[in-house]
Amino acid sequence: MSLKGDLKTMALPDILQWIAVGQKTGTLQVERRSIKKRIIVRDGLIFSSWSNDPRESLGQFLIRLRLVSEEQLFKALLAQEEKGRLIGSILVSDGILAEEDLRQALKAKVEETIYDLFLWNRGAFEFKEGEFPQDVLITFEMPVTPVILEGIRRVDEWQRIRAIFPTMETTFKVQGAPHSLQDPLDRQVVGLAASGKTMAEISLELRRSEFETAAIFFDLHARGLVAVDEVRDEAKSPDPVGAIQGLLSLAYQRLQEKRYDAAVKAYEEVLSLDRLNQHAKKGLIAAMEARQREKAVKAVPLDKVPHLAVDLVALTRENFDSQEGFVLSRVNGQWDVQSILKLCPMGEEDTLLIFARLLERKVIELR
Repeated sequence: MSLKGDLKTMALPDILQWIAVGQKTGTLQVERRSIKKRIIVRDGLIFSSWSNDPRESLGQFLIRLRLVSEEQLFKALLAQEEKGRLIGSILVSDGILAEEDLRQALKAKVEETIYDLFLWNRGAFEFKEGEFPQDVLITFEMPVTPVILEGIRRVDEWQRIRAIFPTMETTFKVQGAPHSLQDPLDRQVVGLAASGKTMAEISLELRRSEFETAAIFFDLHARGLVAVDEVRDEAKSPDPVGAIQGLLSLAYQRLQEKRYDAAVKAYEEVLSLDRLNQHAKKGLIAAMEARQREKAVKAVPLDKVPHLAVDLVALTRENFDSQEGFVLSRVNGQWDVQSILKLCPMGEEDTLLIFARLLERKVIELR
């Protein structure tokens, strides 16, 4: 059975209650602007979640809970390309993360993903019964009723916050010096407010939900540390998540087209909007390495003849891998690069890169 509609006509608590009472198994999908979320349920219990909001990625929850570092997360993301496994599985198998810690982070991620939905006054939803992922690493079951109660509490709190900050497009005047604050998070938030960022931009920067960010500002405002400067129209505000997604898609497309300069520019634009975006960091490295490879390949003319630039005694002191050794064995002072390419079992680009490395090491020269 499928159920679909809009949150303005059927509120989230009613949807979750319907799922719980009917002991449904399936996936609830909710969309607003560029943000998409999925809540997976089994037998009426909340099982897992997914979101394309960068504030709700598992990696960012692991960092916020200080279970992994930015560097460890980034290395795991790079390994994910080779291993094709879930990021949590990689961190656990590498001994970086305990399975119980991963479970707690996943639970926190699911809760925040759902609690944020309680604050949406509109958004398209669809429940698809029977749709259930099979590749979930760690499972847990959350009753719906406590989630609804906490969600409603947050809605009440949100109304009080909104009385001070009508929209997330609010900027602030700082009343005190950030460096004088004892709490590191307070210092960071006040510093970002002093730079002129809106509450929405700061939410993305902090990797915290709109509710959490607004609650921090509500406390700072009550303590007289910040005051409202300007309140902008939220309807006319940019969609940062949509902009990030569009730029990531564009960057990937340019990378596939081998337009490396354009790919680098797009990834850098993502990082200007979201400096913690791990996908942009990973893509930027890939684009820059590909650009460097392209330059190296173009630096090797196909019609030139390679000659050894060192004597055999010096050559034996060098360390070469098997592929470099194969290419060197074909350098006889007579065959040009194009001819040697035809003899090599490696791909043309890989072989040209070997020539480029040998030239850089001054083991060979081209005439």
